[in-house]
This record gives sequence, structure tokens and C-alpha cells, in this order.
Amino acid sequence: MTDQREAEVRRAFERYERYIHPSFARLIRLAGLETLAVEADGAVVRDIYGREYLDFAAGIAVFVLGHRHPAVVAAVERELHRLPLSPRVPLDGLAGELAELLAQVTPGDLQYTFFCHSGTEANEGALKLARLATGRPGFVAAEGAFHGKTFGSLSVSGRDVFRDPFRPLLPEVRHVPFGDLAALEAAVDGTTAAVILEPIQGENGIVVPPEGYLRGARAVCDRHGALLILDEVQTGMGHTGRLWACEWEGVTPDILTAAKGLGGGVAPLGAFIARPRAFDALARHPNPVLHSTTIMNRLAWAAAIATIRTIQAEGLLERALAIGERLLGGLREVQRRHPRLIREVRGRGALVGVEFVHSDVGLLVNMGLVERQVLGVFALNRQEVIRFAPPLIVTDAQVDRAVEAMEEACAAAEALLGEVLEGAAS
Repeated sequence: MTDQREAEVRRAFERYERYIHPSFARLIRLAGLETLAVEADGAVVRDIYGREYLDFAAGIAVFVLGHRHPAVVAAVERELHRLPLSPRVPLDGLAGELAELLAQVTPGDLQYTFFCHSGTEANEGALKLARLATGRPGFVAAEGAFHGKTFGSLSVSGRDVFRDPFRPLLPEVRHVPFGDLAALEAAVDGTTAAVILEPIQGENGIVVPPEGYLRGARAVCDRHGALLILDEVQTGMGHTGRLWACEWEGVTPDILTAAKGLGGGVAPLGAFIARPRAFDALARHPNPVLHSTTIMNRLAWAAAIATIRTIQAEGLLERALAIGERLLGGLREVQRRHPRLIREVRGRGALVGVEFVHSDVGLLVNMGLVERQVLGVFALNRQEVIRFAPPLIVTDAQVDRAVEAMEEACAAAEALLGEVLEGAAS
């Protein structure tokens, strides 16, 4: 049986290398994950050999309710046997139900929703709407930001390693240091259509801005007649202890973008939600399909409704805060014992980043986590950071297990790197 499973793993990797992406397959091997996922539930992923992994990466904040949450699966199954995809005409009542719910649970007067399939699509739509609404060409974004990899969202993302191979991108995009209000004020002017920010930078390593930064950004936009777009693709759906991270500062953006956890880890869904004053330009335009998408995924709409209602019914916003307190506290104790390895532990709620002194140290520790069957994920824009975005249904025992695995992985790495670290310190 073992030989048969090994052969299946080998065939899968060969197919991936030949037909999908050779270097990504090599990266997965390097991480110590030369296996196949075959089943998952809750916060646990099982591989082809029957090993169980504690999933604290959660598909990079996708599995906000864990894998296969019964309420979400049941909602999707109901629509699967009725009408999986909308025919578009006649109108679909399920879309209106979800849009109404989003208007109710997003801040302020956010009201109109456009549905798509991913975070980058949501951000593309938000950028287009900002230009249409203001008649202006420019955008201001943050260094280290990540908003997606299609042309528009890549243009406002903040790392050259992803942008440079695809230049020229959108013109008239300015990048300023994240968290620096003075720099933001200096960059925004009468040509700026919108400022686009993450409330907490995810791919830059879970960077929490100074208190008041989002309120200040809102004021800057208002002074200059620019729109404020907040990208809640990673921070939204409860990870920080609020359904939307911008609620921590009481800020209502003109456009909010969402994806990842919005589909409850069962169906892919993206969306942007706009205030009437921003959406009016699209609503009044004589072409009602000026911005549109073809596939209308009813399964994802059902999943999103069930996900939001489950978060509310099960008190998972409060649970996110409790998870964060336990996880941050435990990881900071690990940092205290291994200061030569860990530079900082930071985050809010169940969205946590551990920054190592070097990306190679992070890689070694991450391999140690995999050996102990705990999954985290590197930050794309700061690869010395391992992120944790555990499902909001994890138990205290599972949080403790992740912390214990980090302690053991750090101890093993420090023993291996002892002489190197002592030389660097001297």
C-alpha cells in the first residue's frame, strides 16, 4: 500500500511539473511536503499517508470557518441540486439576498455590491469605479502592499519583484510608506482618483499601522476629493476580531473589497461594495454592463450567506480575539526564548506574523513546523515572515499545539545554526 501511495505522489508531482508549474512543485518539495492532501475538516488536513496537519495557514485566510463547515456545505449542497450557476436572466433572488446582507454588515452607508470570483478581480473593479466616479487618472498606494496580480491590482501593489517583469503597468500610480500620513498627504492631489490601502498589510508580513492611520487616510481623501478603497480581502470576514478590520478605527471607505474567507472555504467569491456616492457613476451610466462578469456563482453566494450568519451565530468575532490573545502570547514567549531567531511577533486577532532575522532562518523554522505537522505560510512581500491565519473554530488545544511546534522548530533551528548565530552576534 505504501508503495502504491508513493507512486501516486510521484505521478502527481510529475504531472504538476510537466503540465502546471515546475518551480512551484520544487518549492513544495523544499518545504518538506512531498505528499498529497486528500481530505480535510475543521482545522485539520489529512494527506495520502494518513498524517494529520494542523492548518494554521488556512489557504491564506480562506478557511475562516475551517474546512467543510457543515452549515456552509449544506447551503451549497441545496443550491447545487437546484440552480448551481445563475442564468443571469431572469434576475436571481439569491444575489439580492447576499448583497442586502453585505450592506447590513459592512460599515456606514456601503450599499451596492458587485460580485466576482477573486480578490484581484474585486480590486480591479474598485480601481475602475474610482476612475469613473472621479474622472481622475491617478492612484496612491502603499509600499509593501499586495492587491493582486492582474494588471491594475499589480500596478498598485508594492513590490517590484512582482511588477518589473510586466511593465509598463498603469501609469500615474504613486507608492508611499505604509503608516506614514505625512507622505500620504503629500502624494494625494487633484489628479488622484483613489487611495488604496490594506487596513493591515498581509503579504508584507502582517504589518499593523499606527493608531489613527486609517482615520487620517479618510481625512486626506476627503480634503482632496479622492476616494478611499480599503482592501479587506485578507483582513475581512472576522480574522481581526471585527468582521472588517476598518471597523477598529470606525472608518467607512468609499469602496471595500472582499474575497478569500467570503466564500467560507467552500466556493470562491470576490466582491466590491461601494457607497452610493461612488457607485452612482456606474448606476447612472447608459450602459448597464459597462463593468460585468459572465459567470454568476450561486454556490458561492449561498456559501457567503451561510458564512456570515455562522460567524454571527457562533460568536466567532469574540473567538478571533481569544485566539489572537492566546496565539500572540504564546509566540511572544517563544520569541523571548529565541531572540536570536525571531525579530518580532505581531498581529491582531487571529491574523499573526512571526518575523525572523533572515528569510533562511524562517525557511528552516517553517520546515521544522512541517515536520511537526503544523502549516503556516510565508508572506509574499517579506519572506522572513511566517503568517498564521487559523480558522476561527480552532480550539485552545490546537493553538497550544501550534505554539509548541514553533518552540520545537526554533529550538532545533537554533541548535543547527548555533555557531553561525554566535558569529553574526559578535
